[in-house]
Amino acid sequence: MRNLGATGLKVSEIAFGGAEIGLSYGANKDCLLSESDAMTLLHAAVDRGINFFDTARMYGCSEERMGKAFKGIRDNIVIATKCPYLRNNDKQILTGHVLQSYIETSLYASLKALQTDYIDVYLAHSVDTEILKCDEVAHAFEDCRRKGLVRFIGVSTYGFSDVKLAIEDGRWNVIQLALNLMDQSCEDLLPIAQQRGIGIMIRSVLMRGILTDKGVDLSHEKLRSVSEHRRKYFELLDNNGLSLSDLAMKFVLSFKDISSALVGIDKIEFLNKAVALANGECLAPELLSRARKLAYPEPEFLNLGVWDRNGWTK
Repeated sequence: MRNLGATGLKVSEIAFGGAEIGLSYGANKDCLLSESDAMTLLHAAVDRGINFFDTARMYGCSEERMGKAFKGIRDNIVIATKCPYLRNNDKQILTGHVLQSYIETSLYASLKALQTDYIDVYLAHSVDTEILKCDEVAHAFEDCRRKGLVRFIGVSTYGFSDVKLAIEDGRWNVIQLALNLMDQSCEDLLPIAQQRGIGIMIRSVLMRGILTDKGVDLSHEKLRSVSEHRRKYFELLDNNGLSLSDLAMKFVLSFKDISSALVGIDKIEFLNKAVALANGECLAPELLSRARKLAYPEPEFLNLGVWDRNGWTK
């Protein structure tokens, strides 16, 4: 277990990413996991010591499935969920009564779906610089906390400058950010967050399958340099018995200033592997040093959402 910043919550090093149990997503993009299989996975995760679960209103039936799975054991579970994007159809930030109503409506829907009367960590989903600078957003989330509906508040954001801005803001208890073998841009911000008592949730550990032996389709010409860079990691795997996903997981867990690493899980074998890696030996110092020298040179390019919107991924 690790501390979730200064919240007083103890969370498992592996956080169960809930997108795969609620959406046709990632490795599971061709079919939605059945409810029975989702229940089995969630219960197995708890049995293996995972107590931190991440979900969102936008993750299909993920919240509903977690609500059913954790009935009767809610107080043993730490749940993080997210309010949907805080912009209207014209891409303008919601403000005033509309913003307050939108956040509260989403929050009450999450509470109902999760069959709980409180959320441990309530995050603003995919915030950017403009949203981070909007005091109304932070005030609205603080109001949810004052009402006792949520225990702690946070943001899910992307990129060095926005993570830095969220840390400096001082109102957010938890920040969810991308960190992996390719994108190491936020590494220097981790100890600063730790010093300020901010819990750090790491997402995109495997970059939606890019950092696995099987990989994903990177054939689009815009992704050619990413594909070529990915091959460099296999040079680190010679004679050490690790797969690329093993290396990617252990790399992220080597950062002691993080609270938890989010892993999307849709199969028992993936769950068992993630738990074994968290409980196993750390990366050898020499291997870790080499991995830290192999970050992709343009981390700002590694925004998978932008790839999706541009049609570069399949």
